[in-house]
Amino acid sequence: MFIDRVHIHVKAGDGGAGCMSFRREAYVPKGGPDGGDGGRGGNVVLKADRQLSSLVDFRFKHHFKAQRGTHGQGSRKHGAQGSDLVLRVPVGTMVREYDPTTSTAIRGIADLTADGQLVVVASGGLGGLGNIHFVTSTRRAPAFAELGEPAEERWLELEMKLMADAALVGMPSVGKSSLIAAMSAARPKIADYPFTTLVPNLGVARSGDLSFVLADIPGLIEGASQGRGLGDRFLRHIERSALLLHVLDASGGLEGRDPIQDLEIVNHELVNYAPELAARAQIIVLNKMDIPGSAAQLDRIRSYLAEKTAEAGIAAGCDCAPEPPPLFAVSALTRRGIPQLTAATATAVIKLRAAAAEEAARSGSAAQEVERVWELERRRSDAHFEVQALGGGVFSVSGGAVERMVIQTEWDNPEATDHLERRLQKLGVERALLAAGAQRGDEVRIVNRAFDFSPQLTPEPPGGRRSAKKSADRHKDRDKHKDRDKHA
Repeated sequence: MFIDRVHIHVKAGDGGAGCMSFRREAYVPKGGPDGGDGGRGGNVVLKADRQLSSLVDFRFKHHFKAQRGTHGQGSRKHGAQGSDLVLRVPVGTMVREYDPTTSTAIRGIADLTADGQLVVVASGGLGGLGNIHFVTSTRRAPAFAELGEPAEERWLELEMKLMADAALVGMPSVGKSSLIAAMSAARPKIADYPFTTLVPNLGVARSGDLSFVLADIPGLIEGASQGRGLGDRFLRHIERSALLLHVLDASGGLEGRDPIQDLEIVNHELVNYAPELAARAQIIVLNKMDIPGSAAQLDRIRSYLAEKTAEAGIAAGCDCAPEPPPLFAVSALTRRGIPQLTAATATAVIKLRAAAAEEAARSGSAAQEVERVWELERRRSDAHFEVQALGGGVFSVSGGAVERMVIQTEWDNPEATDHLERRLQKLGVERALLAAGAQRGDEVRIVNRAFDFSPQLTPEPPGGRRSAKKSADRHKDRDKHKDRDKHA
């Protein structure tokens, strides 16, 4: 079964809790803290695999969870890390973060275009620190440890786009499936009615020592780019193809269609779907030349292509006469012209591959840039927090890092809550609450916890830090005058 778009929910493994323990053994009356750290949770990783041809593995199962880290133990025994969960997807899969409430993709994460390419889509939670990490000069026996960090979880949209060198496009029943069967080892369903092909087909074609991957997509009709027929579902599969083989029916088919009009309709739909497809290299293939009366169409189409190419050159202000796209008259049934078409396609594909490799070397990998930007945005949003006044002396604080600190705290342990208070103050939460108008005794809510606000800082006077700096400068000047008068 061919599945090319799915939505899945992934959750990495939570981190294990740190251990609060003290060394207890004979002849060691004052053993210090020896609680081990919790293990890190496993990541959820997507891996491109060229052996897969669709996303059918995700058709029925939509929720995936990595292994959590184990808890730390006494005697400085650290917990084991959770195993990563690796989900295999086809080469050519685009990964986006998905919002199920609005049914829209939020941002791009990665474009897996190479076999074996990996991307971490959900990071495992860090293990909590044992009490051995909280020893200070004034706190020799910390009686608390951190709980494990909660893991990331998110919805993803996976969209597969075929990785084909060349793609067959055209109206229904023009013989695309017959052509891919004649040019390659693919054996698609072939029949004499429209929309016989309901899913894309791939085949490997060879010409001498050269080979290329050829794709056959379902037939396009007028309005396909807006959702008519099957076009809007499968037009995405030609976006990665550097060469388009535009197939026309020389006989006009059962409906007596004009191949020139079909050519214009399909080109119009390609441009409407993705404007960059207008500049994509094309080879025009006039099929079914074995049917009587079809030869009359060849001269018409050759004249039409020459005329349209000349008009495009004049519109672009080009002095030289541009070359029209190559035109091949073939018959998939009798194999007339098939070897020549296959050889020309293979040669064009090799040239386009070389040009694409040079462009990638000059501009760098766009896929890696998408992954890097997404990772930076994720880290930035995780460190950011917001303070919101709910009214009636109630304030809420939200943010990834702040919420994890609260979740990692043992609320029944006074030492642990004191440690949390110092961490929040260091992060700037207390200052932000004061700036938002919070006063001592107000209620502060973080995640599912509520506590009274007891600031250690004092609100800054109007003018903020600049006023405080001026006050400090005035004190320095006063001290200088005192020293000068004393020596005098």
